[in-house]
Amino acid sequence: MPSVASDATPTALQPPGRSATRWLTLAVICLAQLTVILDNTVLNVAIPSLTEDLGATTADVQWMINAYSLVQSGLLLTAGNSADRYGRKKMLVVGLSLFGVASLGAALAQSPGQLIAARAGMGIGGALLVTTTLAVVMQIFDDEERPRAIGIWSSVNSLGFAAGPLIGGSLLDHFWWGSLFLVNLPVAVISLAAVVFLVPESGSRGGAPLDLPGALLSMIGMVGVVFAIISGPMDGWLSGRVLSSAAIGVIGLAAFALWELHVPHPMLDMHFFRNRRFIGAVSGGILVAFGMGGSMFLLTQHLQLVMGYGPLDAGLRMAPLAVTVILINFTGLGVRLMPRIGTPGMIVSGMSLLAAGLAAVSLLAGAGYGGMLVSLVVMGVGVALAMPTMANAIMSAIPPAKAGVGAGVNGTLMEFGQGLGVAVLGAVLNSRFVALLPLAAAGAGSLSAALARTRTDAERTAVHDAFASGIGTSQLVGAAAVFLGGLVAAVLLRRAERTGQEAEPLAAPSGSQPAAAAAE
Repeated sequence: MPSVASDATPTALQPPGRSATRWLTLAVICLAQLTVILDNTVLNVAIPSLTEDLGATTADVQWMINAYSLVQSGLLLTAGNSADRYGRKKMLVVGLSLFGVASLGAALAQSPGQLIAARAGMGIGGALLVTTTLAVVMQIFDDEERPRAIGIWSSVNSLGFAAGPLIGGSLLDHFWWGSLFLVNLPVAVISLAAVVFLVPESGSRGGAPLDLPGALLSMIGMVGVVFAIISGPMDGWLSGRVLSSAAIGVIGLAAFALWELHVPHPMLDMHFFRNRRFIGAVSGGILVAFGMGGSMFLLTQHLQLVMGYGPLDAGLRMAPLAVTVILINFTGLGVRLMPRIGTPGMIVSGMSLLAAGLAAVSLLAGAGYGGMLVSLVVMGVGVALAMPTMANAIMSAIPPAKAGVGAGVNGTLMEFGQGLGVAVLGAVLNSRFVALLPLAAAGAGSLSAALARTRTDAERTAVHDAFASGIGTSQLVGAAAVFLGGLVAAVLLRRAERTGQEAEPLAAPSGSQPAAAAAE
C-alpha cells in the first residue's frame, strides 16, 4: 500500500495537489457513510422480533428506533465543529471506533434499555462520521473534481435509505435481529484501517476555545424540534408532549443563534446567513430533503396499504429511485450538465423533476406499478441533479477551514427537512382521509381503525378510496412545495452570482472577527 507521503506526490497523469489515492479514500468514507445511513432505516423491519425476544413495549420500540436519529441530529453541528477544531482524521477515527463498539453493544443487548443506550452511542459515532466524511471530500478534491465526488457521496445517502429495509429483511430471514448490528463491525474495522493510512489530517485549529454553551444550546434545540416532529404523528400535533418539545426546541435554537452572534469564537458563524448563495442553498436543501422524506413516507404507504405489497416487495419496488440516483451520479452526467446550465439551473431542473415525479405518482396511481415506476425514475433524476448541487453550494459558501461545520449544517438540513416532510405531508394525508371517510368509519384516525368499523364491502372500498385520495392529495402538496422551493433557491443563487457574492469570503460586520479569520 502506498505511503501517505507518496500519495501527495503529483504524477504526469494528475494535476499537482491531487492525491493519487483520492478516489480510493472516497470509496472508504462512502462505505462508512453507507453504514450510518443504513442504520437509520434497517431496524424498522425487526420490530416484531424485538417485541418478542426482548419483551419490548411500543414505547420501547419507538425509543430503539428514534434514539439513534435524535442523538445524531442533536450532535451534527457540534461534531462538525469538533472536526474543524481537533482534526477531521482524528474525528473519523473516533467516530468509527464509537460506531463499531456501540454496534457490538447493540448486537449483544439483553434488554430494551441496553439496546436504546447502544443505539444512542451509535448516534454519537454517526454524527461524527456524517459531518467528517463530507468535510474530507471537500479537503481531498479540487474544484474541478469536487462536484462529482459530492455527487457520489450524496448517492450513498439515497442507496442507504432504499437498501436498509431490503438488507434488514434479508438478514432476518436467516439470522437473529442482532445480525443487523454485527454487520457494522467488519465495515468499521476496514474503514478504520483505511482512514489511518489514506486520509490526511486537516482542520486542526486548537488555539480557539471550545464553544461549550453553543454546543449545548444546539443540541437542546435540534433534539427538541426533531423529537416533536417524530412524536407528532403518534401523539397528535396538539398534544402537550409535542408542543412542549417543540417549544423547548425553538427556544433552544433561538438562544443558540443569539449566543453565536455575540461569542468571539462561534461554533456557527451566523454571518453566513447574510450570504445569498448560502441562504439559497439552505432553503433549497430543506425543500429537497422535505420532498425526499415525505415522498419515501407516502410511497411506502402507497405500495403497502393501497397496492397491497408486503414490506420486502414494497422495498424492491422503490429501488428504481435509488438506482437512478446512483447511475446518474456515478456516470458523472450531472457534473457534465453543471457548466452548461449552472447551479441555479441545476437546482430548478432537479427540483422540478422531483416535483413532477411526485405529482405523477398521484395522477398515475390508477395505472398500477407501471405508472409508479416511471414516476420513480423521474424523481430519481431530479434528486440526482438537485441534491449534490445543493450540498456543493452550501459547502462552497463556507470557508474551507470550517468545512466540518458546513457538513454539520448540510446534515442538519437533511434531518430537519426529512422529518418536516413526513410531518407535513402526513398531516395532509390524515386530514384528507378523515374528511372522506364514510359515516360508518367517521372519527377513525388510521386506516386499520377505519376498516375495523366497517361492515360491508362497499364501506371497506370507501375507506380504501379515502386513504388513496389522501395519499394523492399529499403527493400533490409535496410536489407544489418542492417546485416553489426550487424556484426560490434558484432566484437567490442567481442573484448571488450576479453580485459576485459567491466568490467573496464571508465577512463579519465591523468590530467583530471576519468569518474566514475566525476559522483559523
